[in-house]
Amino acid sequence: MSDTTQKFIDSLVKGNRVMLFMKGNPTFPQCGFSAAVVEVLKRHGVAFHHFNVLQDQAVREGIKEYGDWPTIPQLYVGGELLGGCDIVREMDANGELAQLLAG
Repeated sequence: MSDTTQKFIDSLVKGNRVMLFMKGNPTFPQCGFSAAVVEVLKRHGVAFHHFNVLQDQAVREGIKEYGDWPTIPQLYVGGELLGGCDIVREMDANGELAQLLAG
């Protein structure tokens, strides 16, 4: 991953308390997993920023390396990677996500 891409991703992660790298956008997600994470976040009423990885191949590949996570979507809260769809759903179900989002 180029330094420029790394710095760009890092600025998004560190510059936004809740940051979602997804396929599509919150209004029109372009994969079911991205849609599911958006719905969880909307249900919590939390403001979040997003980046559509389909618009930038360098970021699409770079985010996998940045978070050492092979799939998209990827949700970051407070600069930390929570994970993808399954982990977000699990954290939502057990109340962990609500605590993180409230903090």
